Amino acid sequence: MDDYLQKILRARVYDVAKETPLERAKNLSKKLKNDIWFKREDLQPVFSFKLRGAFNRMSQLTKEELSKGVIASSAGNHAQGVALSASFLKCRAVIVMPLTTPIMKVRAVESHKAEVILFGETYDECYEKALEISKEANLTFIHPFDDPEVIAGQGTIGLEILRQSHNRPDAIYIAVGGGGLIAGVSSYVKAIWPEIKIIGVEPEDACAMTLSLEANKPVELESVGLFADGVAVRKVGETTFSICKKYVDQMVTVNTDEICAAIKDVFEDTRSILEPAGALAIAGLKKHVISNKVKDKNLVAIACGANMNFERLRFVAERAELGEEKEAMLAVGIPEKAGSLKILCETLGTRSLTEFSYRMSEGKTAQIFMGVEVLDIDDRDLLIKEIKADGFDCNDLSNDELSKVHLRHMVGGRLPKSINERSNGEYKELLYRFEFPERPGALMRFVNSMRPEWTISIFHYRNHGADTGRIVIGVLVKDSDVPEWNEFVQKVGYKNWKETDNQAYKLFLGAHFN
Repeated sequence: MDDYLQKILRARVYDVAKETPLERAKNLSKKLKNDIWFKREDLQPVFSFKLRGAFNRMSQLTKEELSKGVIASSAGNHAQGVALSASFLKCRAVIVMPLTTPIMKVRAVESHKAEVILFGETYDECYEKALEISKEANLTFIHPFDDPEVIAGQGTIGLEILRQSHNRPDAIYIAVGGGGLIAGVSSYVKAIWPEIKIIGVEPEDACAMTLSLEANKPVELESVGLFADGVAVRKVGETTFSICKKYVDQMVTVNTDEICAAIKDVFEDTRSILEPAGALAIAGLKKHVISNKVKDKNLVAIACGANMNFERLRFVAERAELGEEKEAMLAVGIPEKAGSLKILCETLGTRSLTEFSYRMSEGKTAQIFMGVEVLDIDDRDLLIKEIKADGFDCNDLSNDELSKVHLRHMVGGRLPKSINERSNGEYKELLYRFEFPERPGALMRFVNSMRPEWTISIFHYRNHGADTGRIVIGVLVKDSDVPEWNEFVQKVGYKNWKETDNQAYKLFLGAHFN
């Protein structure tokens, strides 16, 4: 502890970084009945805290090392920190970034005169390539998190929080990827004020630190979700893990919708837009406060980054209401007869609709897909009860990923019965969701890898401005070909989910003969 305390006190960060404000979140404080503060690391020159650790490490390089240059692997924020630091120190910088990196982040790195090499589809591939080039070109590798001087640089945030706080924080919430930020902040805070709780926050689909602390050793994930790409790390650092094991009091995991809701919360308080990883701590704070009924506490969340793709805002806006439990997505079955639609609308009363999709059916019941604004989860349950009380079938789709990402944009048709009649009942329709790296040509390569005799019956894709593309695909496959289809799904190498038995699919899109 003493060693890291001294390193943090000696850390050199303010040649390029700045002391960021600790701002009270008035709206969120009122809503959650706690005194909530944002540490605004999104206001750094590169819109992220990563600059601190990168510069502190690089400022301690020898003249000989600086003359040869540095190299780093990063999808964005660390890359910009290294690039700006290298510009200030007048040394060469090479940054290896994934092929899936949004062009905005590539241009931001290049604007600091760094050399960008696009390689691989994941951080791990970039990391290995950077180490390889480091040895070949004799460049110093600047690790994004598992380096004592990088950790110390990030630790200066903890120093500032304690100096800026009028009252001692009861807890500090910190986003966790590889662990450099939480390791640095916790090392300083626990040395000065051990009573302050350190709470780490990770995405549910990228929770390497949570699982590592539970297992009492670093755990490597098979795959990670990329929505919060700034923390999409399969394995935390050995050094960061050992520090977190000593000083982290609790870990919280949040889902995509909760992250989107937190981005909206920060916007409403500051008019700034954080990136998903940047809003992670706020999402964790909200979840922890609500789950544990925390009241009247002094709470700090580090807003750690704002390198947001503009194209991603559409997705964030769609999911924020769901994350706050303020939108219900429902499938309502009404009798296919005159007056039914009017009765349903009377049941909804003055509630605001976010969407409403209806198509006449050849059966006795029509399925309506609708989004309705609600006050909270209790109000959503009340609405469903009211709809059922009026004699309508009602299914809650608010937590169904197929419905949230795809179905709400494609409701309105089933496969014609005639197809089954022409094929003498040989085919069945299979429905799958896939995620694949969002890069030029990836979608077409996926389609072209399928066998030509497999007829595509459903296909939906939307570009969310993210690092991963999402598609839902339906295929007509003979019973005898199902094993071959299953083999294709395994070999294609993309994350996938079978949705053939999904209730939402059956209600709106399922083939008549399935």
